[in-house]
Amino acid sequence: MSNSEQQINQHFASHMEQIAQAASTTAPMIDKAASALANTLLTDGKILACANGNANILAQYFCTTLLNRFDQDRPALPAINLGADATTYSAICRDNRFNDTFSRQVRALGRPADLLLVVVDDGHKANLIQAIQVAHDREMTVVVLSAKEKTDITSLLHPEDHEIALDNLSPSSASPIFLLIINALCALIDDKIFGS
Repeated sequence: MSNSEQQINQHFASHMEQIAQAASTTAPMIDKAASALANTLLTDGKILACANGNANILAQYFCTTLLNRFDQDRPALPAINLGADATTYSAICRDNRFNDTFSRQVRALGRPADLLLVVVDDGHKANLIQAIQVAHDREMTVVVLSAKEKTDITSLLHPEDHEIALDNLSPSSASPIFLLIINALCALIDDKIFGS
């Protein structure tokens, strides 16, 4: 076996261990978060999502899945990825308000019946923290998907909020697990709203 093949095998083995760990610890959190997401949609609320960097791909995937479909055809569900509008994002940044990139949009679009989904893999979080604070000001529920346990974001959450936290993973290790969690959330949302 070549050195490269050994590295590949080690990568897969490590990934499988991390998935098994996440499956054993996050299932109850995923179920509670899915219920909160489904309840928001059942009460005519919408989901606003935000994330930085590569995690924004996952926020977009989640919103696209709700707006289009997951496994089965069904009516579209309202979800907006606040990081998908590059023009708005860059205009806010141009005015030297990077920390306001999401909070400004949450203040304008968020309503008490809505929910904010935040995906945090690592790195800069000030704009995500401000988005959560504004969501609370707007009386919105917050669901956080985090690569790390007990971050500064955890301390901001209210009792009605939900956090799905992984075991302090790097962004590259967390991303594939986030995708599995998002798929589980989407499947549960469909089941809770439309049945099997």
